[in-house]
Amino acid sequence: MTAPRPPLVFRVLTVLAVLAAFPAFPAFPASGAQPPSGQAVIAWHVTIPPAWFDPSTAPPQITPFGILYAIHDALVRPYPGHKMGPSMAESWTESADGLSYEFRLRPGLIFHNGDKVTTDDVAFSFERYRGSGSATLKAHVNRLEIVDALTIRFHLHEPWPDFMTYMGTTASAAGIVVPKQYVLKTGDDGFRKKPIGAGPYRFIATQPGISVDLEAVPGYWRRVPNVKSLIMRSVPEATTRALMVKTGEADIAIALDGLDAAGLRRDPRLKIVPTAHASIFWIEFTEQWDSKSPWHDIRVRQAANFALDRQGINEAGCLGFCPPAGVIVPRVMEYALQVAAPPYDPARARQLLAEAGFPNGFDAGDFTAIPGFPTVAEAVLNNLNAVGIRLRLRQMERASFLAAWQEKKLHGVFMAAAGNSGNAASRVEVYIQSKGANAYGGYPDIDALFAQQGSERDPLKREATLHRIQQLSIDRAMYAPLMDLRALNGVGPRIAKHTITDVWMSPFPSYEDMELAD
Repeated sequence: MTAPRPPLVFRVLTVLAVLAAFPAFPAFPASGAQPPSGQAVIAWHVTIPPAWFDPSTAPPQITPFGILYAIHDALVRPYPGHKMGPSMAESWTESADGLSYEFRLRPGLIFHNGDKVTTDDVAFSFERYRGSGSATLKAHVNRLEIVDALTIRFHLHEPWPDFMTYMGTTASAAGIVVPKQYVLKTGDDGFRKKPIGAGPYRFIATQPGISVDLEAVPGYWRRVPNVKSLIMRSVPEATTRALMVKTGEADIAIALDGLDAAGLRRDPRLKIVPTAHASIFWIEFTEQWDSKSPWHDIRVRQAANFALDRQGINEAGCLGFCPPAGVIVPRVMEYALQVAAPPYDPARARQLLAEAGFPNGFDAGDFTAIPGFPTVAEAVLNNLNAVGIRLRLRQMERASFLAAWQEKKLHGVFMAAAGNSGNAASRVEVYIQSKGANAYGGYPDIDALFAQQGSERDPLKREATLHRIQQLSIDRAMYAPLMDLRALNGVGPRIAKHTITDVWMSPFPSYEDMELAD
């Protein structure tokens, strides 16, 4: 791993036209480093909405971090060699009683517009944050204390072992710091139209729904980015993304379907790189708490679990890289319950439906699947229809789907997926306990167990409680887990070093470490 370089000296350009757009930016790369050069095009599997330029409203998903960590920086974040590395904060400490955390900023940091980074920006960013996990964070944080321009303390109501999980990983975007004065001047809408951050790349332009243009910041504290220009293109159709890599129109294609990835794998010039991030697919039964719904009967939910040929879905949509899942917490997460997936048994599924009063099956309405994974969605739909759970595929755009999920506007049955990191507790907080941002219901005993583990500082006791919660979700067939996602990314010949698996639990490259071929 490259050792962090000391802060650089910055100067203001005197060219008025440039000054108007970018008041200040680093003049020289770090000593001995080569200046950024070349351009890389990344084809995304979803439409990139302007909301993803702003960390304050980030949903409980990994996908927005593919943009956020390019433009912005955080107090602490994962990067190569670090699960939770010092970034804007050069150090942090936890008090012996677990009631406070102190962060010390690196001196000399500036935002892309030339504003100095201070603890006032840190406090503003935290207080402005209202994305996934905000309610939990603000329930635990008692107050913020700005000690000086570079030192800030977070005081908690009681010990909370997951504070750094929420502040230093993609479990939430609360640790990302934005420039206070710029946001106050432009407002939220203006900030999303032209975001200013402190990350390795600065925002240049966007064609909403089509592309985002980014340019390397030579003075980024960690290292000089190798690639000068990054073009993020929204290409929701998987076959088109694959073709773009094959023809050289794109250098990396994110999250290919199995059939398209198989085609690229046969080309010796290209690579298929599976990720190792904490992503998982599952089926939500939103009406299981409605006594008038067929889904209220546990036998119907169990039937759906037995109806799913998880290994077949894995082979079709993921070339066998995505292991079938038995619980909705990804197996790579800390405190995840390691459990086998339910067996594929359509005969048992039909029997359970008959016992529940549906010997001929039933019409279950719409099936909405998280966009970007059409082969997986179609395979799930076919499996459920085959046993008599008759569903119609409903398609949505990605940002609309995520918003509808959080607003509880998706009804009946839908296919969910989440890839943000953290641990089992952060997943339970959002999806399983009844007050979760994306939960449609829950159970009092699970809620009590979740509250109990939240202040438990003994890792073994926490694990036992979190395992109990996950087992209860299985026993009650609250969900139909599908498979852990190992996103299949296509990499073209112009990329010498893709860095896709270099960042802990991320499906995206470490942008500043990417290298182009000579």
